[in-house]
Amino acid sequence: MDNTATATFKEEKRVENKNVRILVVDDEPLMADSLKQNLMEEGYSVDTAATGAEAIALFDQGGHHLAICDLQLPDMDGLEIMRHMKDARPTTEVIVVTGYGSVARAVEATKAGAFYFVEKPFDFEEIQPLVDKALERRELVAETTSMRRQMSTRSEYFNIIGSAKPMQTIYETIESVAKSDANVLIVGESGTGKELIANAIHYNSLRAKKPFIKVNCAALPKELIESELFGHTKGAFTGAHADKEGLVQHAAGGSLMLDEIAEMPVELQPKLLRVLQERSYRKIGSEKTYAVDFRLISSTNRPPADAIRDGLLRDDLFYRISTITIHVPPLRERNEDIQLLTEHFLHMYAQKYERAIGGVSQAAYQRLFGHLWPGNVRELQNVIERAVLLAKGNRIEPVDLPFDNGSLPEAGSAGQGWDVPPNMTLEDIERLVIERTLQRTGGNKQAAANLLGIYRPRLYSKIRKYNIDVTSIVSV
Repeated sequence: MDNTATATFKEEKRVENKNVRILVVDDEPLMADSLKQNLMEEGYSVDTAATGAEAIALFDQGGHHLAICDLQLPDMDGLEIMRHMKDARPTTEVIVVTGYGSVARAVEATKAGAFYFVEKPFDFEEIQPLVDKALERRELVAETTSMRRQMSTRSEYFNIIGSAKPMQTIYETIESVAKSDANVLIVGESGTGKELIANAIHYNSLRAKKPFIKVNCAALPKELIESELFGHTKGAFTGAHADKEGLVQHAAGGSLMLDEIAEMPVELQPKLLRVLQERSYRKIGSEKTYAVDFRLISSTNRPPADAIRDGLLRDDLFYRISTITIHVPPLRERNEDIQLLTEHFLHMYAQKYERAIGGVSQAAYQRLFGHLWPGNVRELQNVIERAVLLAKGNRIEPVDLPFDNGSLPEAGSAGQGWDVPPNMTLEDIERLVIERTLQRTGGNKQAAANLLGIYRPRLYSKIRKYNIDVTSIVSV
C-alpha cells in the first residue's frame, strides 16, 4: 500500500472512530493525557477521570464503548469500578492497566469481565491493537445480542402478529417441525389465527412449492365430504356424471389442511385414518387404489379431549393427526398483543380505505383492553376495520367502537371484571393489570408471568419500571 493509500485508509478509520467513546481512568496525569492524545489522534472521542468517583459519574452520564482503567486509584479499587461498568452496561469492554500487576490480579480482573490486562509501563503501540480488538468484540457481542433479542421477541412471523410469550413458543415450534413431515394438530378458539399458523408451517416446509389444499370440514355437507376428499367415479352415486379427482390427490406432494376436523363425520374418520396409515386411497365407486403423498395439518376449535369424550373425534385418529400439537391462546390470554394487533389493522385499513387515521385515543384503548374478545383476533380485526370507516377525526375514539365497556377483565379470567378509573394512560392500565395479576397469584411472579403471557424477566422489568411493591399488594 503506497503512502497515499495509507493516508486515505487512516483518514477513513479516523472518521469511523469518531462515534466511539472511550473513558480513560488513571490518577497519573501524564499517563492519562498521553493515552487521551494518542486515542484522539486515532479519531476517538475520549474522556478522562483521575478518581473512581469521577470515573463512575462520567460513565453513568455517557455512552462509553470502551474503558481503559487503572486498578490502583486513590479512592477505590479499579476492579470495583470495572464491576460497576459491566453491571450498568455489559456491552462496554474494559482494558485494565496497573503498575502493580500479578497473575492473581490478572485472573481476578478477567473473571470480573476485563477484556485484557496490561502492565505498566507500556507503549501506545502495545495498547492500540487491544483497543481495536476490544471494540471489534463489543460490536460482535452487540450484534449477537440484538439478533437473539429479535428472535425471542418477534412481533410478526409469516403474517402472524404477536409478541407474547405463547406466540414466541408457537414461532419456535413452527421452525422446529416445519421441515419434517410430522402431522400437526392446531388447537384454538375460532378467530385465533389457526389458518395463519398452518400457512407458516407449509410455507416453511420442504413442500412449500407444492400445493396447499384447505378443506373446511364444518362447511361441507355430510354427504359430500367423502367425495370432496377422495373423489368419485362416474355413476358412483346420483349426480356423479363424470369422474372427479379428490382434494387429497390435488394435495399430492404438498400439504392438506383439514380445518375443524372434529366436525368430520365419524363414519368417515376410519377412512382418513387408513389413508394416513397406508398412504393410499380409493375413489368412491372404484376398487382401484391410488398412492398419495401429502403432509396433513389439522385444526379444531374444540378441546380434543372434549371432542373424543363427546364422540365427535375418534381417539385412534386423534393420535395419528397429533404428532405435534400447537395450542393457540385466545386473545384474552395475551392482552399485551392487543395494541400490536390494533396498530397493524389500523395501518392496513387506513391504507385500504385511504383514511387519514393516525392512531387510537387512550380512552378507546381502554375500551379495547377491557373487552373480553370472544371472537379473538378476527373480532378485533373487524372492530378496527369498522372504526376506520366510521371515525370522524384523525384517530379512533370510543364512539367508533361497537361496544361500551368501561372495565378490564381480571388477568386470566373469562368473565369476572374490575373497574378501571377513567382517563387512564396505557401505562396506567398496564400497571393495574400487573398489580391485579400479582394479587391474584399471591405474589407468585412466575405464575403471574404465565397469566400475562410474558417471560418472567420482562415481568421483573415491569415491576421495577412501575416501582410495584409486591409485598403490599399481596397483603391487601
